[in-house]
Amino acid sequence: MRIINTGGTFNKRYDPIRGELFVPKDDLAIKTILSSLATDISLEGIIYKDSLEMDVDDRIILGETIAVCEEDVFVVVHGTDTMDLSAEYVAGLGLDKTVVFTGAMVPFHIDPIEATANLAMAIGYARNVSAGVYIAIQGVMGSFKEVKKNKSIGKFEYV
Repeated sequence: MRIINTGGTFNKRYDPIRGELFVPKDDLAIKTILSSLATDISLEGIIYKDSLEMDVDDRIILGETIAVCEEDVFVVVHGTDTMDLSAEYVAGLGLDKTVVFTGAMVPFHIDPIEATANLAMAIGYARNVSAGVYIAIQGVMGSFKEVKKNKSIGKFEYV
């Protein structure tokens, strides 16, 4: 299994000088969570953006990264606003791999509970489903076609 970190709110930290949240170009949040798990999972950071800033070129990078890796099971940490678009793009590649997208509505560095729960859930889910593209977040797990963010209430749900 490999975790691919693309950024998103999950990873955001507060910059007290500028007075704003930013997506750092590191994997500190995920490394902190992984250090408490009794498992060894490889981690690769690649894009480090808020998902609203992600574009087709970023999705191509994500897809190529998954395609060339020798692992068959992936968890992608991604921003929640365009997670479904990236999941759809990866699914369109037709790879014979398991890819589970997850993220967080609240940054790990502000409140680690949601991000930790979502990542742990995604890891367990990824180990127990067949090849395909899925979303596992906020206790909701399923095909990327069935799980979507309801932006009016700020929660993921089955559609």
